[in-house]
Amino acid sequence: MTENELTTSREKNRKRIKFVVINGLVAGIYVVLTAPFANIAFGPIQFRIAEVLAVLPIFSAGTIPGVTLGCFLANLLNPQNLGPVDIIGGPIATLIAACFSWMIGKKNKPLGIIPPIVSNGLIVGFYLPFLLVEVAGPVTVQAVAISMLSVAGSEAVLLVVLGLPLIVLISKTKIKELL
Repeated sequence: MTENELTTSREKNRKRIKFVVINGLVAGIYVVLTAPFANIAFGPIQFRIAEVLAVLPIFSAGTIPGVTLGCFLANLLNPQNLGPVDIIGGPIATLIAACFSWMIGKKNKPLGIIPPIVSNGLIVGFYLPFLLVEVAGPVTVQAVAISMLSVAGSEAVLLVVLGLPLIVLISKTKIKELL
């Protein structure tokens, strides 16, 4: 191997390691910010503090796996386990939102908070009434609509109150260079 090839190989390894470390940290932080608050993070009204991490893909597509994995692990570890629909459905909603946040965030970072609000509201809000029949009551069109609005509303409050300031913080510091 030439020295140039060796340097290129080392740089690729550094990038891979950084990718794994960043996504491991993001996933771990997501779980840590969800598990202690399970009583408000899961259920018919969801206020999941970890969703503030949904702003990270606005800055880097490289954080999409970490946010998605964090959601998967949090749902998997949910003490009130809602089953495979939630374990898979939540991360799918997160993955879709993260991809759109990244695309929108390239042009307008603050508008990057819209995809998690819409995606979680539509997807998670749709299936929750079916999983929480004993808590939420019979599944009706109104129950589904209320669930969708509730999930979207709590996501919107969280991302406006905590997400927008985090976007400003990341934009003004060297954190964005780490992502």
